[in-house]
Amino acid sequence: MESHEKGTIGDLARYRLEIAKKDLQAAIILMKEQEYRGANNRAYYAIYHAISAVHALDEKSYKRHKDTLANFNKNYVKTEIFPKTFGRKIAVAEEIRHASDYDDFYIATKEQAEEQITTAKELIGLIDTYCLNRIMG
Repeated sequence: MESHEKGTIGDLARYRLEIAKKDLQAAIILMKEQEYRGANNRAYYAIYHAISAVHALDEKSYKRHKDTLANFNKNYVKTEIFPKTFGRKIAVAEEIRHASDYDDFYIATKEQAEEQITTAKELIGLIDTYCLNRIMG
């Protein structure tokens, strides 16, 4: 079904942030159920959708996750709009999500899932503040 609703760039950024927060909640629920593979997946998508919210404010969209993450690193992490430590954390989240989803014998650990959820929480918090400041002027 196709939607014909129109919104602002700010609306799109807020929507993507809301999706990120819901993905984070799902990761936390999966973590509590000791479903670490699923928690890794949802934590990664929380990170991905939060990053996509930032790109929305620049009126940019990328077809591939790799491009979304690379452009965020180039334009926001390397320029220190967001802490440089997130460059590596985001890359690790992507690697762990990929292994969790596609590697037959990958064993997701509680520690990895906790780390991914922590990264997602921290990044969403920073991006939420950043987007709010940009939207509100």
